[in-house]
Amino acid sequence: MNGTTFVARHAMGRRVTGEALVAHDGFSARYDLNRLEGVFSRPAHKLAGQSYVDRVLVLDTAKGGVASAWMLHEMRSRNMAPLAIVFNTVNTILAQGAALGDITMLAGFDVDITAAVPHGAMVEIDPDSRVLRVVHERAEKASGELQQGLRLVHGPR
Repeated sequence: MNGTTFVARHAMGRRVTGEALVAHDGFSARYDLNRLEGVFSRPAHKLAGQSYVDRVLVLDTAKGGVASAWMLHEMRSRNMAPLAIVFNTVNTILAQGAALGDITMLAGFDVDITAAVPHGAMVEIDPDSRVLRVVHERAEKASGELQQGLRLVHGPR
């Protein structure tokens, strides 16, 4: 899997490399995240309890509207934003929010990107070439996963 590349139809932002948090689930900055603690907080979300700060989020679809878009900008202003967001499908409002929040984004692949990228893998996102590349696949748990009963809390840098 190392070195495997996936080409997106839509891309924006700067080149980044980071740990992938992967789930076949949606993404709403308004309803899925605790933006003060930097974790997925909706109990039913597949990434509940995991930190999204400085991680590459690989999710099925974008949910939400203008509030989610503005929240991405607000998260960036407090250094509590994901490094990048990668979707199978995205809506125009969230694409605008990623641009406003200066968050790298890829969307629209020929495969289900949530099934193709391993959770916890190190990935490189190159928006200029519209490519996501798996740099290193890790067998252990992603560093954002928590032991039972613990909460990971981030603060402004």
